[in-house]
Amino acid sequence: MLSGVRRAVRAASLALLALLVVTPLAQIVMRGVFNVPMAGAEELARYFLVCLTFLGAAYVTHAGGQIRMEELQALLPPRPRWYLQLGIELVGVAMFATLFVAGAITIGKNLSNKTATLEMPFWLFMGPLAVGSLLLLVETLAMFVHTLRRRRPEDKHTVLT
Repeated sequence: MLSGVRRAVRAASLALLALLVVTPLAQIVMRGVFNVPMAGAEELARYFLVCLTFLGAAYVTHAGGQIRMEELQALLPPRPRWYLQLGIELVGVAMFATLFVAGAITIGKNLSNKTATLEMPFWLFMGPLAVGSLLLLVETLAMFVHTLRRRRPEDKHTVLT
């Protein structure tokens, strides 16, 4: 099930990246060629950037692309490094859980509000924060459980994609 969600998140991230590129391009073409500005293009591009950042972060976490300072961790003996990795993952779980709860509360308190230019419902604008932080919470918790079950630290495996 989690692999299906990961595939969906990756596909959505790629689509959002394409939209993030196409929206300013369309604004430039509309303004420069046709002399007709596209109303709300900046807000829409910003929304796509927020969506891409929060939704794509969970996939990046799963793929090992987050900054881990592995070179620094490699200086530690295995046992302390394992405890450090567990601690980092627990702090991540707490942080993403807090972010999710804060996002959900904020959305709940602003259900009738809309954004300024596009008049987008506030829940839709803030939704990527709540969904993305929930996905990050799940991925970080999965990493914590994996590291805990291994009973040893993860090896250095920097991923550059």
